[in-house]
Amino acid sequence: MEEFRRSYSRLCKESGAEPQEAVLQQLHQLPRGRLDLATQSLTVDTCRALGKLLPRETLCTELVLSDCMLSEEGATLLLRGLCANTVLRFLDLKGNNLRATGAEALGKLLQQNKSIQSLTLEWNNLGTWDDAFATFCGGLAANGTLQQLDLRNNQISHKGAEELALALKGNATLQQLDLRWNNIGLLGGRALMNCLPSNRTLWRLDLAGNNIPGDVLRAVEQAMGHNQDRLTTFQENHARTHVLSREVQRLREEKSKQFLDLMETIDKQREEMAKSSRASAARIGQLQEALNERHSIINALKAKLQMTEAALALSEQKAQDLGELLATAEQEQLSLSQRQAKERRLEQQEAAERESKLLRDLSAANEKNLLLQNQVDELEGKVKCQQEQLFQTRQELTSMSAQLKMRAIQAEERLDMEKRRSRQSLEDSESLRIKEVEHMSRHLEESERAMQERVQRLEAVRLSLEEELSRVKAAALSERGQAEEELIKAKSQARLEEQQRLAHLEEKLRLLVQARDEAQGACLQQKQAVVEAQTRASQLGLQLEGLRRRLEELQQDLSHKDQERVAEVSRVRVELQEQNGRLQAELAAQEALREKAAALERQLKVMASDHREALLDRESENASLREKLRLREAEIARIRDEEAQRASFLQNAVLAYVQGSPVRTLSPPK
Repeated sequence: MEEFRRSYSRLCKESGAEPQEAVLQQLHQLPRGRLDLATQSLTVDTCRALGKLLPRETLCTELVLSDCMLSEEGATLLLRGLCANTVLRFLDLKGNNLRATGAEALGKLLQQNKSIQSLTLEWNNLGTWDDAFATFCGGLAANGTLQQLDLRNNQISHKGAEELALALKGNATLQQLDLRWNNIGLLGGRALMNCLPSNRTLWRLDLAGNNIPGDVLRAVEQAMGHNQDRLTTFQENHARTHVLSREVQRLREEKSKQFLDLMETIDKQREEMAKSSRASAARIGQLQEALNERHSIINALKAKLQMTEAALALSEQKAQDLGELLATAEQEQLSLSQRQAKERRLEQQEAAERESKLLRDLSAANEKNLLLQNQVDELEGKVKCQQEQLFQTRQELTSMSAQLKMRAIQAEERLDMEKRRSRQSLEDSESLRIKEVEHMSRHLEESERAMQERVQRLEAVRLSLEEELSRVKAAALSERGQAEEELIKAKSQARLEEQQRLAHLEEKLRLLVQARDEAQGACLQQKQAVVEAQTRASQLGLQLEGLRRRLEELQQDLSHKDQERVAEVSRVRVELQEQNGRLQAELAAQEALREKAAALERQLKVMASDHREALLDRESENASLREKLRLREAEIARIRDEEAQRASFLQNAVLAYVQGSPVRTLSPPK
């Protein structure tokens, strides 16, 4: 605080003003972390200096400025300086008569400051100006650190309460709000009550002395109770999570200990495995022999796969032959179509000569026309079906060739995989064998050295060790027998595995041969289908030639009928246009009626909304009038009591005056 006092006096002298002695005394006497300037009338220069110092202050966490009679300019300077402060937690501005500019400055402070947790604004006039108080509420909605707010005796009306309700909907940190002794009324109380379901952090809201009905207060208390219960449950859950985190840490430590124990056991097991690797050295030679046998089997499989590849090449040649046959078939179809075109030309010449005869047979041809058209449709459908069948056969041929190629590729991939596996197994076995031979040689050298040293040292006790040697020989014989049994078992297992792999490979080859046979059968079936399709196409071509001749004859008859139909269609179109004009006029009338109905509905909605607003206004007016009537009745009752007291005082005074006057002595007795 000493540095703060020096900087304060320096800034005041730089601005041309003398520092206030009372402020300097308070700064000298104050404890560390708290700046209490309550009941000190601060000037504008002092506020300017404090506003420059507070953003850089890192020790002051509490600032008390209650009853300092701050001016509007001084308050704005102080609050502007606090916007950049990141240490202050408590701010007290009680009884400073803050108004519109102060409310706007407080709104900016709440928007920008991220450290203030408690703000006291008792005995101010923040609610008298609605726009300024709205900016203050906007800053409260954007704030994310404030937990306690005191707004007692701030002349907050029902509109200000509505702005506060909107701010509480957006605020998620405020926990305590004191609104006692304001002018919130029924509407403001309802607005605050409606905003509470969307705010789950506020657990204390004081609304005494605001002329709010009891049911609204009870609803607010109930909502606060729910939020307080939610807060208690959150705190309990937080405590439980803390306890659980401790338990998890303890369990992790125990698991680390167990892991260390396991590592020790693993080291012991590794030592035992090193001992057993000596015995496995003898097995490696047998496994190498088994691997050589497997190599011979793999070579035989390669020969079989080459045979399968040759068969696949033959199947591909057959597929190419089928494609060439299809191309020749298409060329034949083109030649047939050209011939048909020539024949059509000849038939057209003959048709010109037969026109005279066909005019006589028009009546009969009209009746047969429908039947022939149906037959033509059926024949065209058959032709389309056959074309689709030809297309499907081509697709099947392409799919079969692709499948055969895919199968060949898969067989090659499987061979490569098996080759890689065999190579990896050989390399691994060779590396293991080399490592074990080196280890055995080293171990033998070390053992020879140790044995020589032991022979030199243990010559004196040779007799005692001969018995032990006999025992060791017996144990070695038993271990040798066990090792031979294990070798026999390993050989049997290797043979079984080789037999299983051979059976699996033979099964794969059998499946490939079956697939090749199936593909050949499918190719033969497709060839037969192509031949049948060609025969059908030739038959259908002949039928189409006859039918086309008949169609050309009938088309001429139909041309005359088409002309008649065109005339009828033109007449019907004129009638339809007239009907369309009538219908459009009716539709225009209906649209006009719909627009009128929509306009009436809008008017009804507007009237209903106006009526609702008027009802709400009337209710608010009725409530205010009832409140005024209650106040007037209370005033009338008070005035009556005062008048009665005055009358009694006057009566007593008159009686005392009459009793004490000399006239009473001279007056004759009654």
